[in-house]
Amino acid sequence: MTHSMIDHATLSRLAEAGAIDKTLVVGQLGGWSIVVRYGKSENSLAAQRSRQVRLFKRMETLVSYLKDVGISQFDVDAAEYAAESSKRPDRAEALKRAHEAAEHDRWFREQVEIGLREADDPNTVWISNEDANKEMDAFLASLMSRVQEDGK
Repeated sequence: MTHSMIDHATLSRLAEAGAIDKTLVVGQLGGWSIVVRYGKSENSLAAQRSRQVRLFKRMETLVSYLKDVGISQFDVDAAEYAAESSKRPDRAEALKRAHEAAEHDRWFREQVEIGLREADDPNTVWISNEDANKEMDAFLASLMSRVQEDGK
């Protein structure tokens, strides 16, 4: 028997045509693959992007996939199955950064809303850029004199 790869579209067409003689779910390190036999050909399901054997980490996901394709009966070979034991520690850090970014985004949007409400309030007191610069210059001068006094 020849052994090759098929894609999702081909598997769907074969299942729809009732041309599949046997479907085998094969366990291996890290998950489960699908092998279908039709005629004298035995084919593994290929991953869409990598064109390597598609690996399902969870049996539930694989069963749902097969049922969606129209395959509800299959054999299972779990002899070589071994759950992938190594976790990806980089995912925890990435998830932490994503949560921090989401929190910052929430805070920032809240601040913008506060600013917009304040700007729309008729009681808001506005000062000119020139006056704001004068106030800032006075504030900085005050800080500088305190720093110089503390340095003596």
